[in-house]
Amino acid sequence: MILTTTNSIEGHVIQDYLGIVTGVSTNIKTSFSFKTEKNKSLYEDFINKAKEDAFQKLKENATKLKANAVVGIKLDIEPSPSSYFFVSITGTAVKVV
Repeated sequence: MILTTTNSIEGHVIQDYLGIVTGVSTNIKTSFSFKTEKNKSLYEDFINKAKEDAFQKLKENATKLKANAVVGIKLDIEPSPSSYFFVSITGTAVKVV
């Protein structure tokens, strides 16, 4: 599966637009402060895991539409006041040749 933030894929032609797909990783609670490098590193790892989880869900949803690529991907990380954050990834599922 090709994933890109651009609206086209060099060397490929978009044959069909199949719909908007999302991948969301939710209810991730953090309790880290940034006072130490170790905590900063743990927080970074936590966000990377959440992003990977959201990307996997995005690919699963695109596959359900029989897409072989997702274009125009946007990533959003939203913190909340209670130490939770949400990672949302959105793009357009397409069939490319």
